[in-house]
Amino acid sequence: MATRRTLPFLNQLLRKSISSPLDPPHLGLGLGLGFESRRSVTYMPRPGDGSPRPVTLIPGDGIGPLVTGAVEQVMEAMHAPVYFETYDVHGDMTKVPPEVMDSIKKNKVCLKGGLATPVGGGVSSLNVQFRKELDLYASLVNCFNLEGLPTRHENVDIVVIRENTEGEYAGLEHEVVPGVVESLKFCSERIAQYAFEYAYLNNRKKVTAVHKANIMKLADGLFLESCREVATKYPGIKYNEIIVDNCCMQLVSKPEQFDVMVTPNLYGNLVANTAAGIAGGTGVMPGGNVGANHAIFEQGASAGNVGNEELMEEKKANPVALLLSSAMMLRHLQFPSFADRLETAVKRVIAEGKYRTKDLGGTSTTQEVVDAIIAVLD
Repeated sequence: MATRRTLPFLNQLLRKSISSPLDPPHLGLGLGLGFESRRSVTYMPRPGDGSPRPVTLIPGDGIGPLVTGAVEQVMEAMHAPVYFETYDVHGDMTKVPPEVMDSIKKNKVCLKGGLATPVGGGVSSLNVQFRKELDLYASLVNCFNLEGLPTRHENVDIVVIRENTEGEYAGLEHEVVPGVVESLKFCSERIAQYAFEYAYLNNRKKVTAVHKANIMKLADGLFLESCREVATKYPGIKYNEIIVDNCCMQLVSKPEQFDVMVTPNLYGNLVANTAAGIAGGTGVMPGGNVGANHAIFEQGASAGNVGNEELMEEKKANPVALLLSSAMMLRHLQFPSFADRLETAVKRVIAEGKYRTKDLGGTSTTQEVVDAIIAVLD
């Protein structure tokens, strides 16, 4: 009896809600009756998931303090559930201070400005030290068109997933005898696994492996074998391969053909920066580095990530890339609503075009861009 009486009662309630123009639009209860929900369901948090999370913050060199300061301001304006533990680290240090590594290992998550990388001289890159000690084997850069920002190509939305700890960047090289240097290159299948898993979980349709196996038959051949083997486990994702030199040509002529790209270490650095330049510049492309236990988020494309003296003096560094990277960080921390609010505000300011830094054709300072983003936060 109770079941039979429920349906007429529900129909009566729905008819009443339809007849009253003052009722809120979400009373349709998602029953396909023409009502629209104001806010979609994101995820069901576990008790305690809303507690503020500590994040290690490394302002870095050059424009780093400017853009990380921008992130701090926006996070505070949103009342985002994160707080920062800040450490002074610079690229000319011989090694990462132990207390910084301890902080990242404790917090699991780090936000980082650019660190200057010494050229030659036998000084190890701190970026490489972070990746190796924390085993951040996957680097991800998302290169996409932003509405209102004119570029040569449209419909660009490329994710470059680069192996981060192996290959040439692993620094496995030594001088055998004076004038003879030997470099070692090796490959494991976990970067292929990560690329396909990313594509699967993010509803991406295609994974392209970038290689030079026509010349590096053993090393890059092993990379392709790994990709092919993993591809068989994901039948719903299209898989193809492209030689790196042809890849660069295709990127600048028809970038919209690419979706997810998986690459060995050195090729990925070149491909990611090329894709970033095509989609709008390194100043707007987010990225991060992730391993099984830790993640570091930073500007996606490395070219120019510390800026120049003029940018620092005029305080006109572009904060967009690191702000979008911090949105990626918020999703990683399972705060998707805050990530959505931040991304929406950034994209709105870019689309309106009133506040843009020099690299995007404007004259705005970093602070003016930050103020505009805070003003349109939902």
